[in-house]
Amino acid sequence: MAGLRAPSPVMRVLVLNAGSSNLKANVVSPPDAARSFDRSIGWKGRDPRESAVATVEAIMDAVAQPIDAVGHRVVHGGERFSGPVRLDDAAVAAIEALTDLAPLHQPLAVATIRAVRRLLPETPQIAAFDTAFHASLPEAARRYPVPDSWAAAGIRRYGFHGLSVEWSVRRASDLLGRAAETLSLVVAHLGGGCSVTAVDRGRSVDTSMGMTPLEGLMMGTRAGSIDPGILFHLLRHGRSAADLEADLDHRSGLAGVAGTADMEQLLAAEAAGEERARLAIDMFVRRAAAGIAAAGTNLDRVDAIVFTGGIGEHATSVRERICARLHDVDLAGRDRDVDGDAILGTSSGPAVLRIAAREDAVIAGQVGALLMA
Repeated sequence: MAGLRAPSPVMRVLVLNAGSSNLKANVVSPPDAARSFDRSIGWKGRDPRESAVATVEAIMDAVAQPIDAVGHRVVHGGERFSGPVRLDDAAVAAIEALTDLAPLHQPLAVATIRAVRRLLPETPQIAAFDTAFHASLPEAARRYPVPDSWAAAGIRRYGFHGLSVEWSVRRASDLLGRAAETLSLVVAHLGGGCSVTAVDRGRSVDTSMGMTPLEGLMMGTRAGSIDPGILFHLLRHGRSAADLEADLDHRSGLAGVAGTADMEQLLAAEAAGEERARLAIDMFVRRAAAGIAAAGTNLDRVDAIVFTGGIGEHATSVRERICARLHDVDLAGRDRDVDGDAILGTSSGPAVLRIAAREDAVIAGQVGALLMA
């Protein structure tokens, strides 16, 4: 296993992203975000939490280099965490208490944190939160139109994918040669989870996900926004809340319509004439385009639309179909690649950017800043 080393001029941060199917690990050196390790290891067993120590140990063996700190991606920070935090017993307990708000990701993040604390008890650990970027949401975007008693009980919108959005803002600034504080952007993170965020001068002013990652766009296995009356109807007819949660989290979205959440497989099936695949992609495109258009209404102007995440970056035809539904965007020019990202050719409307997600770079930067403060 990699051992502990004293802080050095080049900090090596092990960034861990506990997903539903695997644990993704990168070693990143801030501030230039150089990556020296990139690996994913699948969880073992029926309950991944039970194999967290073995999975983290396998990651550490594969890293095979000294590390200075560990940074964790945590999906939900609730009202308490609006920025990165050094992890101690109280912080871990507070993160675990938010499990109901992000049941797909929070338990695995907590299990990973505890495994690292056991294996590397002297190594500083920092949690970085997907919700933190959206702490700037104005009240009109944060508040649900519900009774005051609900709002007083903490029913509000938080937003997610903030680490991805933060990186997209940074890269958009580089690609367009303009300071982030001058840009109005719509960032579409389209992957297993999907969201759209309106960013005004570097600050989140509206986003499609809400109190939980279930709200908003159609996703890989999540439904996104649906009529809440459907839930009441099903509850009255004998379905349990646990069943409904499982359906909406694991058996809806692309998988619910076409049997798989893999967009590459769906595109191949569509090309082969499979109607369910065509329907799922059409529904996905319609909802993504609607989300992008809606986000633009919260900005004085739209300088660029950013596509990121696995689908946003790699599914070219899906990206093109989304843009075709946006009346001010015409992808008819010549694309320009810049260090792995791209400025997509347009003949009218805002710029369209393709940016590879680098949550690991943002997390490592937050870890470095917190430890050096």
